[in-house]
Amino acid sequence: MTLKEIAWLVDSSAYMSNTLKNHPDVYTIPLNIHFGLEQFVDGIDLTPEQLYDRIRNGTESIKTSQPSAGEFAVLYEKLSKEYDSIIAIHVSKSLSGTLSSSISGAQVAQVQVEFIDSLSLSAGITGLVEKGLQLQEEGLFYEDIAAKLREMTSKFRNYILIGNLTQLYKGGRLSSAQFYLGSLLKIKPIIQITPQGELKELDKVRSHKKALQYLINKAVEAADKDGLKHVYIMHANAEQQAIDLKEAILQQAPHLQFTIGEISTSLAVHAGEDTVALLWYL
Repeated sequence: MTLKEIAWLVDSSAYMSNTLKNHPDVYTIPLNIHFGLEQFVDGIDLTPEQLYDRIRNGTESIKTSQPSAGEFAVLYEKLSKEYDSIIAIHVSKSLSGTLSSSISGAQVAQVQVEFIDSLSLSAGITGLVEKGLQLQEEGLFYEDIAAKLREMTSKFRNYILIGNLTQLYKGGRLSSAQFYLGSLLKIKPIIQITPQGELKELDKVRSHKKALQYLINKAVEAADKDGLKHVYIMHANAEQQAIDLKEAILQQAPHLQFTIGEISTSLAVHAGEDTVALLWYL
């Protein structure tokens, strides 16, 4: 049997664009979501609507966990029988243990895999895979593709506007005092994934309108100064807000192209409803 060229593996924190969703060689391994003692599989047995309803109305703790090394091993054994090579691109290892589980799974299966720490999540992973597929079409060897994608991670830029402080508070990332003051003063945190793949607070903006203008300014500035061409707008149950943000940016940077998509349920657990984010590669 003739083996296919490259299997691409991402975890479910990635945004599945149409390119990824419709590609026969792109595979997704799901993260897990826990409501108290209940466990759900991201994107399979928990819809975004169900998640947001439980975030709004539930009282139980919510957390996520990575797939086990055993789950990865089973998948890698299967892929190794169908493909010459495998490239796995995962959520930043500073944010999740998924990459470590993936590496352990490949070791158990005794399968050679090119691993890439995206140093990002969501559309950050998407952009890497889309570029990788392009390089594959150009005829590059899989090890060269992986090397170029690792270099590309340093060109990632992102600005994330947290829409609702409630989930940050429930998740233990805000104290009671911070949550109370933030809600009272209508503070909107802008956070960012650093070049090291870590989350940090970038700024605090008073009022939602000013926070959206902050995002608009960042995209327009990148278009003017850095030659930005394509922007991902990711949202958590806030599609109209994402569309309005796109239109506002286009008024000042009409040449920009956009992809709008919803973040996975595993990310929404942490970011909360109404979060919007701008992400791009320079």
